[in-house]
Amino acid sequence: MTAKKEQIYEGKAKKVYATDDPALYIVSYKDDATAFNGQKKGQIADKGVVNNAMSNLLFRLIEGKGVPTHFVEQLSDRDTVVKAVKILPLEVIIRNVAAGSFSQRYGVAEGTALLRPTLEFSYKDDDLGDPLINDDHALALGFVTEAQLETVRSYAHKVNEILKAFFLEKGLKLIDFKIEFGVTPDGTVLLADEISPDTCRLWDVETNEKMDKDRFRRDLGHVEETYQEVLQRVTKE
Repeated sequence: MTAKKEQIYEGKAKKVYATDDPALYIVSYKDDATAFNGQKKGQIADKGVVNNAMSNLLFRLIEGKGVPTHFVEQLSDRDTVVKAVKILPLEVIIRNVAAGSFSQRYGVAEGTALLRPTLEFSYKDDDLGDPLINDDHALALGFVTEAQLETVRSYAHKVNEILKAFFLEKGLKLIDFKIEFGVTPDGTVLLADEISPDTCRLWDVETNEKMDKDRFRRDLGHVEETYQEVLQRVTKE
């Protein structure tokens, strides 16, 4: 069994450990919750358990439909073996319905269906507030190559179609989501990071009730119960 060695990274939601195999890391999911670029902090009981299980389920689904991911093997409730990648410094955001910062930025009522999915890039830098950037910025600053950018765009839209259909079957509307990509030493671009109620906006199909981290962001209550319900829905046959 793959075992943890030294910790090599700690983010807001996860820790990453080296293993005996330089091609593999272990990701350990935490219960820490943050919002507004870390300005709001708290804990969501068993969030790490939910996000680990849900991410791995969705990575397997997505990989089976032709988008490569970093997932290798789940070790425990919180720990998963993943392929060692260098994360591209881009947050890739796909929006199907106006919500959150998109609604505020463009003055569009939350819940307005967009005429087409929109893809946004943010530069991953907490100190700068993860600013929005465009393709030219990303290329000019050397964050990605043109080939990597084309792959990321293609994969992101494919992931959106896969997740929209999957969540709809579970009674959930995929409003928007954030994903990240990594590059292996041989240059392969993989879907990485996580896919969970932390990184997706999910609304109940019938009621439009928010079923994601907005319950924490906006002090809506029933945060732990909602995370558990989402996990139950996505794992139910």
